[in-house]
Amino acid sequence: MILPAEKELRAVLARFAQARIEHDVRPTGRTSRDLEDSTYTLCVMTGARTVEQALLAADALLEQYGAGCVRVSPKDETLAA
Repeated sequence: MILPAEKELRAVLARFAQARIEHDVRPTGRTSRDLEDSTYTLCVMTGARTVEQALLAADALLEQYGAGCVRVSPKDETLAA
């Protein structure tokens, strides 16, 4: 699995959070599609099958990025972006 770049992972998490909030506050067809799209993207990016698994995987990746444990080569970072 190609690891996502930290910047891209954070952007998708922010997009998911915003979509979740908007859909919870005022659900519409648009907010439903936005939430579904951001959930799908997050799952694909983390290699997870459910949003719960994706969020756990994203947290683990961010923890590794913060600890400097994940080494992403410039080639992988380009592919992930």
